[in-house]
Amino acid sequence: MDAVEVLSQSLATADGISGAYLQDLTDGELLVRPLPDANHIAWQLGHLIATEHSMLERVFPGCLPGLPDGFSERHAGETAREDAAEAFLSKQAYLDLFQQQRAATRALLEGLTAADLDAAAPEELRGLCKTVADVFAMQAAHWLMHAGQWAVIRRKLGRPPLF
Repeated sequence: MDAVEVLSQSLATADGISGAYLQDLTDGELLVRPLPDANHIAWQLGHLIATEHSMLERVFPGCLPGLPDGFSERHAGETAREDAAEAFLSKQAYLDLFQQQRAATRALLEGLTAADLDAAAPEELRGLCKTVADVFAMQAAHWLMHAGQWAVIRRKLGRPPLF
């Protein structure tokens, strides 16, 4: 198995776990906070989508489909405390945007060589990602980190554990 295959499998694992945690949640349940100062899933979904878009666009400008106007700003740190349902999208809208971004991420990954993956990440990303491979690995890790938070919200909602 080469590096592209490992990264692709990591993305698939993150997609499967995240999707399982989201599958039976309603739009309203995406706004439940596990604790008053913790982020709800709707904001986290937007944050994850915007972050994947931003990071990969820094490495490969123009490689991902555009996000709706104002999307990244509506899911920035300053908006994490927002609770109004109208400030967020439906679960299906988030999933559609995610699938568009992830399909482009996967297509980009499939076209890279080992040398491409070993290249240094842009300077502004090097605090988290030293190489281009790290940028792709971060996408899977980031989704899994947030999915762990969703497991807690699911339990608060009375859902059984999935994993």
